[in-house]
Amino acid sequence: MLSIRTELEVARELAARIRDARLQLGWSQNELARRAGLRPATYRLFEQTGQIALIRLLRVLSILDHLQDFDLVCAPSDAPRTLAELHVPKRQRARRTKHA
Repeated sequence: MLSIRTELEVARELAARIRDARLQLGWSQNELARRAGLRPATYRLFEQTGQIALIRLLRVLSILDHLQDFDLVCAPSDAPRTLAELHVPKRQRARRTKHA
């Protein structure tokens, strides 16, 4: 699928969404950085530029209780995305009965 957004635009949008989640919790940048075990300057740079090491991003997502959202990245398209999809029974073919 062709995207009209660049990698940098996607990264900045993700950083903005994470900033919004942080603000909803009423945390400062320093507070989130402390909870995630990051240097405050590293976290501030992420919010400004969208650039961060993957493992650090995963720590931030974990602190914000969004780590499970990362499971959707590159997930197989046939993987269940909701609990309802998980419980849908697979349709099986009927067996033929032998006639004597």
